[in-house]
Amino acid sequence: MSKLRAVSLFSNCGAGDVGYREAGFRFDVMAELDARRLDVCLLNHPGAEGVPGDLRKTWQTVIKKYRARAGKARPALLCACPPCQGMSSARSGKGSHDDADAGSKDERNLLVTVIANVALRLMPSLIVVENVPAFFTRKVHHPNDKKPVSAANYLITSLAKHYVAFPVVADLCDFGIPQSRNRAFLTLVRNDLPGLKELLRMGRTPFPRATHAPDVGRAVPVSLAEALAAFALPDLDAATPETAHADGYGGFHSVPVWDERTYAMVAAIPSGTGRSAWDNNVCHHCGPVKVLPETVMCPKCSAPLLRPIVQEDDGTYRLIKGFKSSYRRMYADRPAATVTTASGHIGSDYTIHPTQNRLLSPLECSLLQTFPNDFQWGDALKKLGHTNVREMIGEAVPPAFTRLHGEVLQGILKREWARAPMASSDERIIKAWAKLAGAAKKDGRKDPRDYFEYAKPAGRAVPSTKRSEGSAATRRT
Repeated sequence: MSKLRAVSLFSNCGAGDVGYREAGFRFDVMAELDARRLDVCLLNHPGAEGVPGDLRKTWQTVIKKYRARAGKARPALLCACPPCQGMSSARSGKGSHDDADAGSKDERNLLVTVIANVALRLMPSLIVVENVPAFFTRKVHHPNDKKPVSAANYLITSLAKHYVAFPVVADLCDFGIPQSRNRAFLTLVRNDLPGLKELLRMGRTPFPRATHAPDVGRAVPVSLAEALAAFALPDLDAATPETAHADGYGGFHSVPVWDERTYAMVAAIPSGTGRSAWDNNVCHHCGPVKVLPETVMCPKCSAPLLRPIVQEDDGTYRLIKGFKSSYRRMYADRPAATVTTASGHIGSDYTIHPTQNRLLSPLECSLLQTFPNDFQWGDALKKLGHTNVREMIGEAVPPAFTRLHGEVLQGILKREWARAPMASSDERIIKAWAKLAGAAKKDGRKDPRDYFEYAKPAGRAVPSTKRSEGSAATRRT
């Protein structure tokens, strides 16, 4: 275990894997669909070998490249962050979470089959899968019996013979990340690891204990105002190209320039309030006016109000159809809203700076995602543009969290607990199991906890399952 080898699937730009590297894992192979993202990834993991392309076609190449480097040695860690777009609640038109037909239309929702294939061939000591919470409940058709199943439950049951599964649903602001980012993680521990028995004996799970949550200590989440102050970056303003850009940051501390009306609409939102342009009772010509929430035109001069509006073909105006979290300033006294792939769009959720008239810059978004200051982008901004860079940032797993997670995983492998693991009684663990169990019940499938004796609630009868005698997963410790 002196060399903690690791493999990364769906690597994106490699930011999340930076945290695991800082915790002591070394990536041998990293795989990513987009070769341009993989280039950025390998800049930050120069010792790794890259596999570009669709993993449904290239997963065996991952195996071959790893074997060429490591021989028969099993990797210590397999990381996988499959795309969340097919799962995300922010995307419309994908049907009910219980609609397996709708879920299966997006092929990304069953990319966990790739994770299972690679895991069963390489048999890593630990497997980590990250996604949005809907990963635990969103239904697809099982690849074999074609009946409904959540992607997470499919993966758990596919690997249950060899691995003990631990789920968690958590807001990463509870771990010192300066944004509210609700995510689901599955960590699977191979059932022959001595550290697993010790973990179960302690009543713990392979996740870090929350560091900035009221239910576990005195530390509170980091607010956006605190984070921005710590970044100490120059002010920007979306009024002109000159004020929307700061020299000396390689183009990363710059924002889109707005037209006069858009700028006036944002400027009308009171600074530091967290309010939106939908609430603006202001006319560009007449100033403040008394109007109803659905009013579009100024009652004094009949000009459009400084609200999100669109002009119809006949020349009339109407309010834009959208979520009320759009065209809204972030709250300064709370953690930042989730940094998404759409951080460059004013019409997305909570993307406007809390006090300045602009969006957040790509640099600010990356720092809220806890990218290290020395993260290497190469010429990505020049080649790919702001939109693609913002997408990479928005899809990343915050490396400050993965470092904490990696330190706990080190404890399992080395049986040296430098960081306290999360208790199995933590509400974040209980919530995750409830999601998985509820999804399985709706599908007429066995509760996934029935595979793992450690996970059964007190007083709950658990049917016996065929597992190897002596496996840590079969004993109460």
